Amino acid sequence: MCRLYGFHATEPTKVECTLVHAQNALMVQSRADRSGKSHANGWGVATFENGHPQIEKQAWAAYHGEHFQRMAARIYSRQVLAHVRRATVGEPDFANTHPFADDGWAFAHNGTVPNFTQLRPLLIERLPKSRHALIAGETDSEHVFHLIRAWQVAEPERSAFEIVRDVVGWIVARSVEIDPDARIGLNIMLTNGREMVGTRYGRPLQFVERDGVHDCEICGFPHIHHDPRTDYRAIVLASEPISHEVWRDIPDRSIYRVGPDCRISIEMLDLERV
Repeated sequence: MCRLYGFHATEPTKVECTLVHAQNALMVQSRADRSGKSHANGWGVATFENGHPQIEKQAWAAYHGEHFQRMAARIYSRQVLAHVRRATVGEPDFANTHPFADDGWAFAHNGTVPNFTQLRPLLIERLPKSRHALIAGETDSEHVFHLIRAWQVAEPERSAFEIVRDVVGWIVARSVEIDPDARIGLNIMLTNGREMVGTRYGRPLQFVERDGVHDCEICGFPHIHHDPRTDYRAIVLASEPISHEVWRDIPDRSIYRVGPDCRISIEMLDLERV
């Protein structure tokens, strides 16, 4: 298990309060989530500049020292992807720490692909040999990311939404073949800074939508330098509610997309089609 955070806004926004200072900020969840589990095996954050992910991560807990807090204080971005890790597959080291990045895309995962030792050879067979060397760590997460990226490169005419839907369907089908009773956890977030595509499968995921500029409930100030000629909109996705706002569940076994307009569309996964 891990904890995910995704943020997308129409204007650059500070996210320090939700990452550090809120009553259930991501840094708080790294010490203990609402079930009491810690997520202390690493942290990472991706933002985007000129279409390229800028990733900062460490293999220690977000609540250790001031590094995470200093990093969060610097963020002023339209798109943020953050992750605190509770290691399941792969050691708690830097190579296994999320997010992962490849050619303009960043990715993070909450959950576990069961029986990954048996599934991994099947997954590797679907990758071109040129991509094998790009996998630096041991995690199921990084392998899933490179399967998505391999299919994107092979089928550039298809949308990220379609590719993620089919890759998740393929992984679920192979996992069920290996063990029909295995508990699959595939909450993923994939983003290129312009859109975010992801799934909820077997783990909690919620979202809150923000329309207009409002003062933050934590610090009392708005977090943007707003252009009054535009309408501000933002959406936050997280494994657990972070603020006192009204959070809504993303349905289990569904796929979602957040576009440049920061509006979310959700569909149920049709796993029979794979």
